[in-house]
This record gives sequence, C-alpha cells and structure tokens, in this order.
Amino acid sequence: MGLVVKRAMDFSLALIGLVLLSPLLIVVACLIFLSMGLPVFFRQERPGLKGKIFTLVKFRTMNHARDKSGRLLPDAQRLTGLGRFLRKTSLDELPQLWNVLKGELSLVGPRPLLVEYLGLYSPEQMRRHHVKPGITGWAQVNGRNAITWEQKFEFDVWYVDHWSLLLDIKILLKTAEKVLTGEGVRQEGQATAERFKGTPPSL
Repeated sequence: MGLVVKRAMDFSLALIGLVLLSPLLIVVACLIFLSMGLPVFFRQERPGLKGKIFTLVKFRTMNHARDKSGRLLPDAQRLTGLGRFLRKTSLDELPQLWNVLKGELSLVGPRPLLVEYLGLYSPEQMRRHHVKPGITGWAQVNGRNAITWEQKFEFDVWYVDHWSLLLDIKILLKTAEKVLTGEGVRQEGQATAERFKGTPPSL
C-alpha cells in the first residue's frame, strides 16, 4: 500500500511541478539554445529499478568542445557558466519530472548512475537497485558530490532498508534546503564528481 501511495505522490507532484514550472523550463531551454545551441536536453541511458535501462532527461550543461584529435575535452573545460549555474541551483534536474511521470524515476530514491557502473558494484552496493531511483535521495541530502562513492552507496542501501513515506517527505524538505545553499554540488578538484572505479576489496 505504501508503494501505491508513493507512486501517486510522485505522479501528482511531478505533474503539478511541470505545469507550474513550465514558464521557467521554457526560459532555461531558450538560454541553453542561445548559449550552446541544440540539443537543449541531455539524454543518457541509466539503470533503474532492478537494473532496467531507461533514458534519463536533463538540461544540457556542457558544450561539445573537442581537442585537435576530435575528442571531447574534459568535463571541467566543457562546463559552461550557464551550466555551472544550472547545476548549482539543480535547475538542470527539472526535466527528470518527465521521467517521474513515466514511472521510470521516483522523486526520492538512489540516484540513477551510469550503466557502466553496474559491473563494478559489490553485491551489497547492487541492492541500491532494489527500489526505483530518484531525482533526490538520502545520499544527496547527506553530502551529494562532496562525499565518497562508498559513503553514497552506504546511504543508498540504508534508504532501501529504512524506506517510508515519512522518510521521503523528510528528504524532499532537506533537498529544498540543500538546493537553496548549493551545498555539495562539486567534489573537491572535480567539475562535479570523479567517476566510480569500483570499491577496493579491503573496503
């Protein structure tokens, strides 16, 4: 019953959010188009519930600058001023409300990471896929990109084991606070966060 209520809350809040925020979404889309051109949206395959692949949609924050060999430059060099602002304010995440409407995402849950990470998780870390991923989550309100991968996964698994509607509401309220302060958006020395390379056996 709790999951039914969670889905109903996800759908209704996402729908209301898309309607109320539509003017802002249009403005952001126009700014991206004027500063970086097309495409306005960033689309990427991500693993969802039980590892099922879906296409995540976000606002684009990086340009397509390449080196002399035609290879994309590092993220830090392609992240634009507008993109940095969108990430700091989490405005780049708003198109994911569409993923929530489709049932691929929840408002709250472990963040959907790269498909290539699936083969790097330990069995314990893989349990993060036992629930639907979310736009925000327990790890995001407890450090976001400022904590280690291992800490993120510990928070994700803790959420899986302790999920409740009350916890989701608490996370949504804490997320609003984090967005206002911009806390934890970047990892030290990185444009956002370093790539996950697997957990050392000793950990």
